[in-house]
Amino acid sequence: MGTHASLSRRLGAFAVLLFLMVAVLGFRLVDFQVVRAAEIQEQSLETRKITQTISSLRGDILDSSGQVLAKTVFRYDVNVAPKRVGPVFQTIDGVRTERSVDEIAMDLSQLLGVDYGELVLKLDGDSEYANLAKTVNAEIYNAIRDMRVPWVFFDQFEDRLYPMGAVAGNILGFVGSDGTPLAGLERQYNTCLAGIDGQETFERSAEGVPIPSSNRTAQPTENGGALNLTIDANLQFFAQQVLADTVNKLSAEWASAIVLDVESGKILAAAEAPTVDPNDPAAVKSSDRGSRIFQAAFEPGSIMKALSAAMVLDSGTADEYDTVNAPDRMQLDFDNEYIKDSFSHEDFTLSLAGVLRYSSNTGMTNFASQIDREVRHDYLQKFGFGTVSPLMFEGESSGILHPASEWDEMTNLVTTFGQGISVTSLQMAYAYQAIANGGLRLDPLLVESCLNEDGTVAYKPTQQATRVVSTASANLDLELMEKVVEFGGVGKTAAIPGYRVAGKTGTAQLKDGSGYGEEYAISFYGIAPAEDPKFVVGITIYKPEGVSNSAQATPPFKAIMQQALKHYRIPPSTTESRSVPSNKYGEVDEND
Repeated sequence: MGTHASLSRRLGAFAVLLFLMVAVLGFRLVDFQVVRAAEIQEQSLETRKITQTISSLRGDILDSSGQVLAKTVFRYDVNVAPKRVGPVFQTIDGVRTERSVDEIAMDLSQLLGVDYGELVLKLDGDSEYANLAKTVNAEIYNAIRDMRVPWVFFDQFEDRLYPMGAVAGNILGFVGSDGTPLAGLERQYNTCLAGIDGQETFERSAEGVPIPSSNRTAQPTENGGALNLTIDANLQFFAQQVLADTVNKLSAEWASAIVLDVESGKILAAAEAPTVDPNDPAAVKSSDRGSRIFQAAFEPGSIMKALSAAMVLDSGTADEYDTVNAPDRMQLDFDNEYIKDSFSHEDFTLSLAGVLRYSSNTGMTNFASQIDREVRHDYLQKFGFGTVSPLMFEGESSGILHPASEWDEMTNLVTTFGQGISVTSLQMAYAYQAIANGGLRLDPLLVESCLNEDGTVAYKPTQQATRVVSTASANLDLELMEKVVEFGGVGKTAAIPGYRVAGKTGTAQLKDGSGYGEEYAISFYGIAPAEDPKFVVGITIYKPEGVSNSAQATPPFKAIMQQALKHYRIPPSTTESRSVPSNKYGEVDEND
């Protein structure tokens, strides 16, 4: 009896304990499945969820016709985790299949172009990382990704490409290996070009394979905008080839060419040699990675005389028939100084056209010094000298134009023929654009627009116009400049068959300490067709070896201007220039 009662008590206690356990388990089950179900599900999701950054694409840079000058593509490093290598089980159309490591290795070998034996060796080991291939393109990446091998993973990065190589490299700039813009328009317009990275989350299985349809975008990706330039890539390429040949032939330090559309103010070409290929900027000296057209300022020399002539005409100081004495050497009344022409000659009596034709320093001094220095200074400012242009290209120089109150007596005179002032090629080109455009100087245009990915306009530059001289004065100055090409000793080598051309030569002796040395910057700036100007082409050749006159500047001008006229199908001139008095050398006629 006692034994039976003891057993009953033990069974009762066990039953109670079992009941309590079931109750606790039931409570816990209800807690997990009902009360805390959402919380636990969220925690489970967090353990399976992966968040990754979706890189945005940097925007393209395009030329005026839509040719791509810079673009970004994704590249991928293909890696494996050797310690996780094993067969891959996949379910396709309801059928579970197994792919062996050898089968996967064979496919990877063929896709990557890697020797099968070498690849297999990389799959063996206990490490979490081994690289199979670097910088594969998107096509190969997609093919490997679609294999859904959990122990294969990728490192994605952007690769900035410049499909046309060095074409416009001096203004495009370049980016670093990490995609950071380092120079040129790439850096200046980074706000336009840079995109905004997105974020994406997805769930993965126990094998680490992404679960289809689990992707969720947490932050959408915004790709960068397209930067549209005014540059004509074909004309730019041609100009760069001409300059490369010129620098090589003359052993010059560098050369530049700028081509402007007169009516719109657009820069069609801004070419230099040497220049930089943005795909490999380290291959050239740092001094060749920028744009001297914008950044280098120097005394212009005689190309300034065409602008001084415009001032003389516009101020009413003289007309095309007035003359001045132009001696070979003009002694000044102060400090025993003198002004000399570039060649020895008897005294000339020259008109403005004659001064330009013979490029007479003394003649231009006698004409332009009649204008008050403050007035001339104001003209120079309106021509665009002494200030950075609205382009604000990085490192752009303002040149040097001191206030007229700071000009000493010599500076007051030599500024008339291009000394005592420094300018950039950009500034001089737009000063000539003003003459070609009836006296109205337009702000430079290099960027046409920045367009968002959806085609909407994010940025479009504004353009101002500055009246420099009257239309009549500009047109008459253009006629005088034609005589340089028709009759000038050097200028006539810039003539283009079938077209009326106006222009001016320049030979600037470069500073050497407090004086001038034996090195030069030679130039030719010209306009065509003279009767209906379409283009300004400005050539500068810096420190050509053994060259002390501008004769070597006209061949590249002629080649590039001819190409522009041909490329844009400008019809030949059908009129002849007006007869304008050029010079009186004794009783010699202008057409001698």
